[in-house]
Amino acid sequence: MPAYNEAATVEEIIRRVKSVPLEIELIVVDDGSTDGSREILGRLEQEGVLDRLILHEENRGKGAALSTGFHVASGETVIVQDADLEYDPREYRLLLEPIWEDKADVVYGSRFMGGRPHRVLYFWHYVGNRALTLFSNMITNLNLSDMETCYKCFRREVLEGLDIEERAFGVEPELTAKIALQGWRVFEVGISYSGRTYEEGKKIGWRDGMRAIYCVLRYGLWRRITGRARRERSARMTNAA
Repeated sequence: MPAYNEAATVEEIIRRVKSVPLEIELIVVDDGSTDGSREILGRLEQEGVLDRLILHEENRGKGAALSTGFHVASGETVIVQDADLEYDPREYRLLLEPIWEDKADVVYGSRFMGGRPHRVLYFWHYVGNRALTLFSNMITNLNLSDMETCYKCFRREVLEGLDIEERAFGVEPELTAKIALQGWRVFEVGISYSGRTYEEGKKIGWRDGMRAIYCVLRYGLWRRITGRARRERSARMTNAA
């Protein structure tokens, strides 16, 4: 769970995660919060509510926080959970089932498929998300409906073969491009979504969208052109053997 200035929601989401009837190792990476979040997290760690707290002394971005968390996670499967209340941890089983059934190596929780409830908010955010997903699909040859979703679930061996280079929100298209290039099996499941407004703490903006376009080109198209994709896939298959 990457967290940055989420004092209003971080305790509630942590308690929701820990109430899920699964064996969960909850790792929180505080990415340089200045609003009291890390004091709340420190108290929860002392109370044993979360399993491990890692502190970045300065804000380095979501990609950096995920990289830190992935390196210390010990579970066979890893789920990304934001520190707000937009995504519902009670839906973890939806993400895990394709992996448990050995159908998938990576599972995306899509906000745009299935009949689960969604808060109605920004039209242009919806358009932007769908456009970025379409552009990513054109490069990766996947048919995802929601590339930018927070809810991504990975087998451990997938993460062991990923070197995260993006520091901020560009990590979403980076992960998707590298997963596609390495040939992992990807599934999508429909999830609910309770989006928040900027007044409620939403952070992503149009500049992140522009960075996402760059990341699709850098990690998807360029690596296909240079042949790096073939080398990465070959290396993965060699390691698996």
